[in-house]
Amino acid sequence: MSSTTTTDSTELQNLIKLFQNYKTHLRQHFPPKSSAVLVCLYQEQREENNELRVILTKRSSTLSSHPGEVALPGGKRDAEDKDDIATALREAREEIGLDPSLVTVISVLEPFVNKKGMSVVPVIGFLLDKKAFKPLPNPAEVEEIFDVPLEMFLKDKNRRAEEREHEGERYLLQYFDYYSEDKERNFIIWALTAGILIRVASIVYQRLPEFQERKPRFWNQPS
Repeated sequence: MSSTTTTDSTELQNLIKLFQNYKTHLRQHFPPKSSAVLVCLYQEQREENNELRVILTKRSSTLSSHPGEVALPGGKRDAEDKDDIATALREAREEIGLDPSLVTVISVLEPFVNKKGMSVVPVIGFLLDKKAFKPLPNPAEVEEIFDVPLEMFLKDKNRRAEEREHEGERYLLQYFDYYSEDKERNFIIWALTAGILIRVASIVYQRLPEFQERKPRFWNQPS
């Protein structure tokens, strides 16, 4: 076994331990509006450090919903999906060509609820062999596939917030700017996607973000 594989396996075991306290039961009854996203993590050597990174997409500009925005791979539950894991893995295969057999599912977090009442369940997975993943974006849904360091979602650097109001409640939407050297362009990760990644990063790194989060109450998330 190569040293890289050994290191990745160790990181996987560490992640499993971290998420054990947050593991939720798979839902048996799905609300009418139900979806799941895949938070696919992998480890990569960057400069002198091993870095956890997460795979993201830029949605097609022709989509009727959230065109051109950055998102996690995922979507609405289909009738044949037996659970949230099945939904997230199927959508990731359809959107970015990620073979489900490459993903080790670590945990399923509490659902987030968006402003339209859609339940969005984060499924946490680990990609042990990043080189085996050959990105294949579905042009009908995805314009680009890229990755970012997970820890950036706890840092104040390259972040800004915008105050919003919903049904008398004031909350903050977080925006994170990321320049991809591979793509030679800037991406903005914001709103629910940013909220999910802040939550995941807080669990993985066992600390709160450097900034005031003040997430919307309708997300139905722990304080």
